[in-house]
Amino acid sequence: MKLTIYNTLTRKKEVFEPLHAPNIGMYVCGPTVYGDPHLGHARPAITFDLLFRLLKHAGYKVRYVRNITDVGHLEHDADAGEDKIAKKARLEQVEPMELVHYYTRSYHRSMDRLNVLPPSIEPSASGHIIEQIALVENILKNGYAYESEGSVYFDVEKYNKEHRYGILSNRNIEEMLNTTRTLDGQEEKRNPVDFALWKKAQPEHIMRWPSPWSDGFPGWHCECTAMGKKYLGERFDIHGGGMDLIFPHHECEIAQAIASQGSDMVRYWMHNNMVTVNGQKMGKSLGNFITLDEFFTGNSPLLTQAYTPMTIRFFILQAHYRSTLDFSNEALQASEKGLERLLDAYSHLNKLTPSSTSSVNVKGLREKCEEAINDDLNSPIVISHLFDASKAINTVYDGNGTISTDDLYELKTVFQLFIEDILGLQTASNATNDNEVAYVKAVDLLLSIRLQAKENKDWTTSDRIRKELESFGFKVKDTKDGVEWSLS
Repeated sequence: MKLTIYNTLTRKKEVFEPLHAPNIGMYVCGPTVYGDPHLGHARPAITFDLLFRLLKHAGYKVRYVRNITDVGHLEHDADAGEDKIAKKARLEQVEPMELVHYYTRSYHRSMDRLNVLPPSIEPSASGHIIEQIALVENILKNGYAYESEGSVYFDVEKYNKEHRYGILSNRNIEEMLNTTRTLDGQEEKRNPVDFALWKKAQPEHIMRWPSPWSDGFPGWHCECTAMGKKYLGERFDIHGGGMDLIFPHHECEIAQAIASQGSDMVRYWMHNNMVTVNGQKMGKSLGNFITLDEFFTGNSPLLTQAYTPMTIRFFILQAHYRSTLDFSNEALQASEKGLERLLDAYSHLNKLTPSSTSSVNVKGLREKCEEAINDDLNSPIVISHLFDASKAINTVYDGNGTISTDDLYELKTVFQLFIEDILGLQTASNATNDNEVAYVKAVDLLLSIRLQAKENKDWTTSDRIRKELESFGFKVKDTKDGVEWSLS
């Protein structure tokens, strides 16, 4: 496998060469758990799930770490304002960890429904306070931080003289330092661009821990550096997340790593692009915020219908991970129809009778799909190749062509590999959790009762079962070989 990935640090596509093959270390920034997961959470989860699946298919042993932010993520910026989780807990009159547990479970349920594989390790910031304090102590010892009124700040100006702060985001930090220098002395930081490594907790702050400097809490940027080092070592392969994390979060991570150990921890930085809604950035303040549960139920004024988890997954995979993904009902409805066509063709494969020769051309499908997915995870091109093959499948299915035994076997294996194993799209036949298996069995049972009613010429019962299923979103299609159904 010759995989190329776009490295945000070098701003170009590079051939992926693991540090310690076949072992790979991958760290992805997970959610801040103070609310129900939304489409913005789904995109990085599905993007790096695609990479995780591809690397595993290639035979690598991947240690995939995805963190949970449950402390230190402040409301206004990385260093000021109220902690988002503490604020929500105060408003709902619950313990912060009670809130964290509730929304972590909500996130996991949504990820399960989207068929996102669980990471190897899912550490939380609050569970690694000791490691974050040790990180801050190392940075202080190396002279790149200072204590001020019980808090500890990273000295960006000093660091920038010896290294480069802004290397990931390509920002001109010298210009930022010059334009903000007039504010010096107006707050406890030496310079407004300095960022917190440890914050002294105010009396009303709920989440706090003892440290050498004060009772307080770690800065938001510390958690990923500390946990990445703990579980993946001082140097690992891939660090990913949404492009909104490039600055300041990932920029600060690079500075913290170099300041604490003398070198960057990460070889390849990967970032997925943003999700927009009808061309606007998604946000609660703009009134265009839609949770994943609202997508699944249709319970939102911005939605014209409910969408299945696999429709959401397919919608995300139809766009390259580095391109902007714009939501609209029309776009999701188009994805819904496209997914239905693709899965229909996949199901038709098992109903084809092979011939001695093929009248349809399906040669080279595997190679074309592999070339696309290995080219910086180009899932839209993979899907287009599968659609092209679907036309050939449907031609044979409709009786207008033939396919050889070898070609049919190759199509079956390629479709299973890319649709199920790599793209992670579930069909009714490959449902994996108990709830999905139960509803598949229930629908099959109803359709067997309907078939019996038709044989008994009980058209009233037959029509009622079909109409009831369709009212719940199931598409029932009678064929010469029996009946087919799907969730539309």
